[in-house]
Amino acid sequence: MSQAVEEEDHELTKEENRASRKRSLALLRALLAPEKGSIVLVAIMVVLAQAAVVAGPAILAWGIDNGLPALIDGDAMPALGAAGLHAACAILAALLTFAFTRQSSVIGQRLLLELRRRVFRHTQRLSLEFHERYTSGRIVSRQTSDMEALRELLEFGVPILIGSSLSMVLTAASIVAMDWPTGLIMLVLLIPCIALTVWFQVRSRIAYRGMRTHSAALIVQFVEAMNGIRAVKAFRKEESNSREYRALAENYRRATLNSISVFGIYQPALRLLANVTVAAVLVVGGFRVLAGDLSVGVLLALVLYARRFFQRVDEIANFYNSFQSATAALEKISALLWEVPTVAEPTTAHAKSIASGRGAIQFTGAEFRYSEDGPLVLKPLDLSIPAGQTVALVGQTGAGKSTIAKLVSRFYDVTQGSVELDGVDLRDLTSAELTHNVVMVTQEAYLFSGTVADNIELGRPGASREEVVRAAKAIGAHEFIEALPYGYDTDVSKRGGRVSAGQRQLISFARAFLANPNVLILDEATSSLDLPSERLVQEGLTKLLGNRTAIIIAHRLSTVMIADRVLVLHDGVVVEDDAPRALIEQGGRFAALYKAWQDSL
Repeated sequence: MSQAVEEEDHELTKEENRASRKRSLALLRALLAPEKGSIVLVAIMVVLAQAAVVAGPAILAWGIDNGLPALIDGDAMPALGAAGLHAACAILAALLTFAFTRQSSVIGQRLLLELRRRVFRHTQRLSLEFHERYTSGRIVSRQTSDMEALRELLEFGVPILIGSSLSMVLTAASIVAMDWPTGLIMLVLLIPCIALTVWFQVRSRIAYRGMRTHSAALIVQFVEAMNGIRAVKAFRKEESNSREYRALAENYRRATLNSISVFGIYQPALRLLANVTVAAVLVVGGFRVLAGDLSVGVLLALVLYARRFFQRVDEIANFYNSFQSATAALEKISALLWEVPTVAEPTTAHAKSIASGRGAIQFTGAEFRYSEDGPLVLKPLDLSIPAGQTVALVGQTGAGKSTIAKLVSRFYDVTQGSVELDGVDLRDLTSAELTHNVVMVTQEAYLFSGTVADNIELGRPGASREEVVRAAKAIGAHEFIEALPYGYDTDVSKRGGRVSAGQRQLISFARAFLANPNVLILDEATSSLDLPSERLVQEGLTKLLGNRTAIIIAHRLSTVMIADRVLVLHDGVVVEDDAPRALIEQGGRFAALYKAWQDSL
């Protein structure tokens, strides 16, 4: 099982937690590396802004201790100077805070843009094995709710964290510089604050990871229900889906309440400690003023500093909600980005190209299993398919037909042995070279959002309209396309909802024809069609095959009969191999299938 799936499906151990945090930090460092110059600029702005803010109480202390006596004596300049300097510091702090917040938001948006690109690019690059385990709903969650959590952190949380943390340091330094006994009082009362924060950090990390997991489960359920809405309607699954969704929503509600409860304990307790500290500073400072050890202005500044210090602690506590949520999101995203394709690209030194471009396929001792401890789904196979030959694969579900197709398409690599195309091991071909030579047409003729022409052009990006039309004509799709409201410029809508199943399949055939591969694989390409639709695509299929090497997987023997050769598979082994008519005469498995098909007509 993939690492990302494992980490989302069970509670992490200490070692896994440590590894997860290490990955997250590595990802964050990689994202921040190009922003070093901007980060330095932001750091300078935040230091100056916080210095201006922290200077305020000290200026007030000086104004009270020196400006007020001078004002009583008729000299207003010291008081006015203190007031003006305090106002100037406030204005400077406001301007710098605005610039700092804006610049940090710009940096945050650039980081999110890069992260979105990485997730999308990497997800597409991952092998089919990953996508068959990691549901589309989870991937949607990585790109939506997890990105939103990171956005809140980068736009609002980081400015608070940096500004408040620096303010706490400068405030503490100012308190110690003004009156170290007061600093000692605060240090003693800070110990329970630290203990409380450590407790909160541990509990909230667990709570927020649970929230992200249950949130992802909700999204997975919703996306899969909507993607399969036709099956839901057909089997009247609305009520059972609703029950399952309610249960998942209830789990998410409980996880959310758990995180709120943790924060609900932490914040009031922290504020209580803050008020106790301020009261202690005021009481002790008051006695010291009476004793003549402390001036009134300094006492006022110390009280303001104490309140400000814990206000900043409170801000960080509030921010910690989004921090934990974003940390959990970053852990999931980094786990996804750390996934390695099981079907790797060859290194530049080992990459080869196909010179002849004929389409001969050779299996040599090829074995395959879907997991290390799973059963062999393809037993040692030695098979030669000459260039230009059409081979049909027949057998019961699980016999190994689709496995052979996936291996030739290199969706998977063989566990043992090799698969060669024109004498070159598929593992030595780049994705671009393989795509140029091998094209698969699947049972679901998937059409992307866009026009009919756009979907055909996917076979060869950059093809002219004339080439697109020529491909459609060759397949027999031109006539019905021209009859559409806007012809080739008709928007096919979601998944081709505006055209019939047979028409969608013809468009996918035209796409494959335009690609002009040496090897064509048809994986149940006509099995979902009704008889009128099948007749519609049968002629197009014949034209599509042409003189190409073709592998056809089909349950309908009408499609199989056009093959030059039929391989009958059973339990991962080829048990019959000959021309269709020859196999019928031999009276084996294929003959029995053929008779059953004839009887059904």
